[in-house]
Amino acid sequence: MVVKEAQCGPPGPCTRSRPVRSQEVVITTDDPLLDAADATLAVRARDGDVHAYEVIARRHGPLMRVYAARLLGSDLESDDVVQDAFLTAWRRLADLDDPSRVRNWLMRIVSNKAVDRLRVRRDHDDVDRLDVSAPRHETPERVVEARLQLDAMWSALDKLPLDQRRCWLLRETADYSYADIAEALDLPVSTVRGKIARARAFLITEMEAWR
Repeated sequence: MVVKEAQCGPPGPCTRSRPVRSQEVVITTDDPLLDAADATLAVRARDGDVHAYEVIARRHGPLMRVYAARLLGSDLESDDVVQDAFLTAWRRLADLDDPSRVRNWLMRIVSNKAVDRLRVRRDHDDVDRLDVSAPRHETPERVVEARLQLDAMWSALDKLPLDQRRCWLLRETADYSYADIAEALDLPVSTVRGKIARARAFLITEMEAWR
């Protein structure tokens, strides 16, 4: 079986919104790079090997999409975020210190992109919703209070170390298990538990005024 993928600018999964160039990368089932170690692929990609980077994208793209979709609650947004993450990673391959940990590095990049998208969504939330008549049991004061409480929560989350924030978001908003979070972020389960516990303790203190 032969699979052909059109290239969209720097290598990575294509999206409908990007122009397609005529160059094609052909990956066959007997391609020796399919069984190559991440470190080998990352080193080759860092040296400009587009094909090696395509293999990396195929290998780790599905996990990145699931991770972003669970954080964002949107498959469409997750595709955009993963595409952006692969483009960013391609440009920053020279910054990858340990090629064997390319998956962890990619997950950190897509995590940052997803958190940034959540923050933009928070900052540009549909203000028209505030003009819609509130349900009878929700007074305008309650609507405003809920919005202020949400803003306070985001401000508190922004104060957390990045790994704690990622772990907390995956646990509390995406309902990931500790094992799933450990797999997504390439961390020991015990480390994930510790980070979530510290994040929860910090957020409880920060949100005390809203209890």
